[in-house]
Amino acid sequence: MKVAIIYNKDMSGVINQFGMQNREVYNPETVKKVASALESGGHNVEIIDGNMNVIENLQSFMPKVLEGEKLGMVFNMAYGIQGESRYTHIPSMLEMLGIPYVGSTPSGHALALDKVITKIIMQKHGLSTPEFWVFSSPDDDFSEVIYPVIIKPKMESVSFGLKVAYNEDQLKKGVKYVIDEFSQQALAEQFIPGREFAVGLLGNNPVETFPVLEIDLGNDPNAIQTVDDKQHNPKSKICPANIPEELSKKMKLMSMSAFKALQLRDFSRVDIRMDKENNIYLLEINSMASLGLTGSYVYAANVFGYDYKALVNKMLDVAVVRYFSKDINIEENSEKLKKIPLHVRVRTFLRGRQDIIEKLLKQLVDTNSYVRNIEGVNLTGNLIRKQLLQLGFNSQIIPQVELGNILFFTNSDSGNYDLLFLGNLDNSTKINKHEYFVLSGQRIYGTGVWENKGGIVAMIAALQALKFIRVLRKIKIGILLTTDDTLQGKFAKSIIIEKSIKPHYVFSMHGSSLDGGIVTSRSGAAVYKILMNLKDKSDAENVSRAISVFSKLLSYWTDLSNKDKGYVISPSEVTINSNITEPYAHAEAVLSVRFNDNTSYTEIDTKIRKAVSGKYKNLITLQIEGGERRPAMSNNDKINELFNTIRKISSTLDIRLKGEHRWSSSDISFIENNKYLIDGLGPIGIKNYNEKEFIYRYSVLEKAALIALVLYDLLNK
Repeated sequence: MKVAIIYNKDMSGVINQFGMQNREVYNPETVKKVASALESGGHNVEIIDGNMNVIENLQSFMPKVLEGEKLGMVFNMAYGIQGESRYTHIPSMLEMLGIPYVGSTPSGHALALDKVITKIIMQKHGLSTPEFWVFSSPDDDFSEVIYPVIIKPKMESVSFGLKVAYNEDQLKKGVKYVIDEFSQQALAEQFIPGREFAVGLLGNNPVETFPVLEIDLGNDPNAIQTVDDKQHNPKSKICPANIPEELSKKMKLMSMSAFKALQLRDFSRVDIRMDKENNIYLLEINSMASLGLTGSYVYAANVFGYDYKALVNKMLDVAVVRYFSKDINIEENSEKLKKIPLHVRVRTFLRGRQDIIEKLLKQLVDTNSYVRNIEGVNLTGNLIRKQLLQLGFNSQIIPQVELGNILFFTNSDSGNYDLLFLGNLDNSTKINKHEYFVLSGQRIYGTGVWENKGGIVAMIAALQALKFIRVLRKIKIGILLTTDDTLQGKFAKSIIIEKSIKPHYVFSMHGSSLDGGIVTSRSGAAVYKILMNLKDKSDAENVSRAISVFSKLLSYWTDLSNKDKGYVISPSEVTINSNITEPYAHAEAVLSVRFNDNTSYTEIDTKIRKAVSGKYKNLITLQIEGGERRPAMSNNDKINELFNTIRKISSTLDIRLKGEHRWSSSDISFIENNKYLIDGLGPIGIKNYNEKEFIYRYSVLEKAALIALVLYDLLNK
C-alpha cells in the first residue's frame, strides 16, 4: 500500500503568518522511524511536508483509486502550522480530497484540542474532571477560583505553558503569560495533588487499552510534568502502574468512555491525576499521542506487547479496517514483521541514504554538461565514475576529440555482462540558460534532472542497494555513458552497437512520464536539410515561381505525415531570401521526420528525395542533405516480456507504471531488437518545450528500489 506520512517541517510554507503559531513539532528522526516501520510492513512510503504544497505533493504520489489503482493511506503526524484547531487542518484537506488517513476526524481533533470543551463533554458524560475557570484577561474576576490551580493555554498540547498558581497574584501573572505567549484564553484548572497516570488507546471497535502507566513524580504529590521535562528530561515511567487492579480497570474504562464521548478514532492518550483518597480525575485527552520513543504512548505499547514497528503498523491497520473492511486480516502484517523481505531491506537502505543520494543529484544537476562544454561533460562523468569505482566497477575512458569522453564501466572481470545500462552525460542547454538544482516541496527542478541525470542517480542508488544486500557482484553489469545524445548519437553509434552485443538486457535511464509511463517503443528520427537556389534569373517573375515551388514542396512533405501509419514530418528553420529588381531567390529548411517502423521509413525517404527530382531543373537548383539519424525501437515479444516482469515487481512495490510509446528518438534504438530492451526507468517527471524540467522527489528512491529488485529478479531467473 502507498502510505504518505504527513508532518510539519517547513513552518514558513504558508501564504501569510498570523494567529497562534504552532510550537509542537515532531523530531524528523522520529518521522523516519515511522517510515522505516511502515516499510518493514511492506508499504511504499513517502514523507510529505504538511505546508501549502501538500495537495500537489499528495496528488503526485497517492494512487488513483477511481482509475483502478490500489488504495492508499495517509499516516497523519501533522500538528498544524498556525491558527485555531491546528490538528484539524490536514484531516480537513484529506476529507476534501477523498484520501483516507490514520487518526481522528477534524471534529474529533477540534473537540479534544479545546481543553474547555473536552472538560464540558466529560462532565456531561459523568466523567470526573477537575473544576475549571476560563480567563480572557488578567483583569477578569478571579473571586470564585479555588486555589491552587494549574494554568495552561486553552488550546495547546504537550504541557505548553503549564504553571501552578497558589494565589490571585500568581494566577493573574499566569493568565497574562498564556494570553501574551500563546494568543489564546487561559484555562485555570483545580490542581489535584497526588499521582499522575496515562492510558494509551488503540483501535476502534474494539478499543484496546494499554497498561496504565504512571509518571514517576518522585513521591512529590505537588509535582507536575512540564514541556521541558517531556522534551529534554523525561521523567521515569512505571508500567504497569503499581496500583490495585480495580483502580486500573476504572482508569481504562473512564479513558475509553472519554475516547468515545469525543468521537475520536484509531488512537489517543488520556492524562489522569489521582488524589490521596484514590479519586480519579481525567485531565485531558491527546488525539495525536506522540510516537516519540521516550513518550508515554510508545512506552506503554511496548509493555503491552507492541514493539515500535508493530505499533506503527497496527495503527495503520486499524484505520484500514475502519475505512475498507472489517474482514481484513490484521494479523497478516504482524506475520510480515517477523521476517524482513528483500524489498523492505532495499527500501530501508535507500531511505537511510536519501540525503546522500540527493546531494549527488544536486552536484550533477548543478554541473553544466552542454554537449559542447567538454569540461562540464567530463566533470559530470568524473562525479559518476567516482561513485561506480566505489562499487567495484572498472572504468574505460573512450576519448572524443570534439566532445567529452564516453565512459564505459563493468563489474565483470571476464568482460562478459548480462545487462547494459545506457545513459548520457550531455544535454542541449547552454550555460546562460542552465537551471540549477531547486528542491520545492516534492519537486526537484534543474537542467537534466529528468532527461538523464535523475535516472543515472537512481541507477547508482539501486547498485548501492544491491551491494548492501550482498548480491551486486553476482550480477554482471555494463554501464555505457555517451556524450552526444543531443547530436543523436552521431559519434557514439558504433560504440553503442559494440557494447550491446554481449548483454541480453539493455536498460536506458531517461525519465519516466508523469503517469508512470516507461518506454516500450520509440520513434526513429531522420533530419533533412533542404537547399534551394534560383537558377533562371532571366525574368523577375521566376523569383516568385521559385518561392512558390519551394513552398509547395514543404506543403507536400508535411502532407505525407500519417500518424496512423506511424510517421510525422515537420518543417522547421525555414528561411527565404529573395529580390525582384536584381532577381535572386535562396531558401532553406530543415525537415524533421519521426517514424515508428523502420520499413516505412524507406518509403518516406524515397518520397522525400523523389520530390526534388529534375521536374524544376531549369528553374531552380534543389539539394537535399541528411537522412536517418536513429532507427525506431519497435515493440516486440521480448520487450513485452521484460515490461511485464517490471510491471509485476512494481505492483508488489505499489509503484504506478505503464508502458508507452515516445515520439522522440533515443540511443537505445541503435541496439538490435533481439534484445530485452526498456527505456524511461528514471524518476517520474517531465521536460517542457522551454527546456524546463522537474522530477518528483519520492520517485528517485522509488525507481532505485524498482531497478534493484528487477536486477535481483533477473539474477534468479
